[in-house]
Amino acid sequence: MTAVNSLKLYDTATRSVREFQPLKKGHVSMYVCGATVQAAPHVGHIRSGVNFDILRRWLAASGFNVTFIRNVTDIDDKILHKAVHEEIPWWAVAIKYERAFADAYDALNVLPPTYEPRATGHITQMIELMQTLIENGSAYAPGNGDVYLEVRKLKSYLTLSNQKLDDLLPAGDADETYKRDPRDFALWKAAKPGDPSWPTPWGDGRPGWHLECSAMAHAYLGTEFDIHGGGLDLIFPHHENEIAQSQAAGYGFANLWMHNAWVTTSGEKMSKSLGNSLLVMEVLKRVRGIELRWYLGSAHYRSMLEFSFEALEESAVAFRRIESFLKRAKETVGEISPAIADEFAALMNDDLAVPQSLALISEWQRAGNTAFTAGNTAEVAKNASFIRGALSILGCDPFDPHYGEANSSDLTSAVDGLIAALLEQREAARVRKDFAAADSIRDRITAMGISIEDTPQGPRWSIN
Repeated sequence: MTAVNSLKLYDTATRSVREFQPLKKGHVSMYVCGATVQAAPHVGHIRSGVNFDILRRWLAASGFNVTFIRNVTDIDDKILHKAVHEEIPWWAVAIKYERAFADAYDALNVLPPTYEPRATGHITQMIELMQTLIENGSAYAPGNGDVYLEVRKLKSYLTLSNQKLDDLLPAGDADETYKRDPRDFALWKAAKPGDPSWPTPWGDGRPGWHLECSAMAHAYLGTEFDIHGGGLDLIFPHHENEIAQSQAAGYGFANLWMHNAWVTTSGEKMSKSLGNSLLVMEVLKRVRGIELRWYLGSAHYRSMLEFSFEALEESAVAFRRIESFLKRAKETVGEISPAIADEFAALMNDDLAVPQSLALISEWQRAGNTAFTAGNTAEVAKNASFIRGALSILGCDPFDPHYGEANSSDLTSAVDGLIAALLEQREAARVRKDFAAADSIRDRITAMGISIEDTPQGPRWSIN
């Protein structure tokens, strides 16, 4: 498609919405920080996946060839702690929860990344990066097996988070005894008894959290790339330290920084430490994957999303109305080809204005229902086409083969069956001219918030 105006995105580094210009015409290179696989994902984790998947889909629809990297942190203090708690090897913990994240992404129709590198698969690249930093004087190895980046030598440190170095607390990631400054952060951590380790010229150990992303972004996207994304909580220290070590090595690194806001409960960031996390697979027992995705993607990516089951159910009901309209339209006009409306394109080009896009979808749905009443099938087809085009970008197209019958919840199937049975009873009552019974059944269905339309092809129902 041809966009009606150029794409503008909010850049955390400049704190402004600016026009997006890729380094290479027609191609977008993008790195998004993925999961530390130490537990099953909650909806807060998966929101980032949904938000950046919408961006990726929009870039692709706008004609760009997108290389999308999302890493897996499969070695970390939290993983080692979980291994002790679950009494299984650390690598078994990592594999177990990496699969849990993959299942959650798939349930919400998040497209797989172009490449999904694991930290433990790129130790060589990390060692090479540390070698460069030590040789140019940006990092030092004090002899205990650790390697640190010397942050006071960096002129541009903390420009992403806009903090002052002297206001920072100690990094707290390694023994400060060997640091030149307590704010220096560990590129490499010396091996501890019983912990996994890899050999380096400075001693056996394992990577610091920040080192892996710089090494893997360089390996897959080169010294400079278009977009780096992640959650708001990663701005400091993770993304600041990625910038620090990458630029100290001479890399241009990311041209634009994007951060999605949190999912909150009672105003607090959803996290396991608060005890308010909601596991994706548990939530999917109450709504379908397409409905959870619709909800998580409904707020602007830079806005907090306050989670509640009441709000989730209201969102799911609203989506079912749209879904019912599309299915009814398909029955009436035949196959519906998705089309991107100029109004939708303009909104998406304005820093992914999804909330306004949802309002536009509602307008098309209302116009389509009016066209049904008027018998204007051409208008029905046009509005349905625009809705389906928008839903394809939002990853919520009910006709997407990804959302097959197997993806429907048992509850939804049960409701479908119940209404079908009631409609059969009503039709049988009408055939035997028992109109009082037919009206009673209709009233029972209407009381459930469901509308019935009698058509030459038989009764149709939709959620009000």
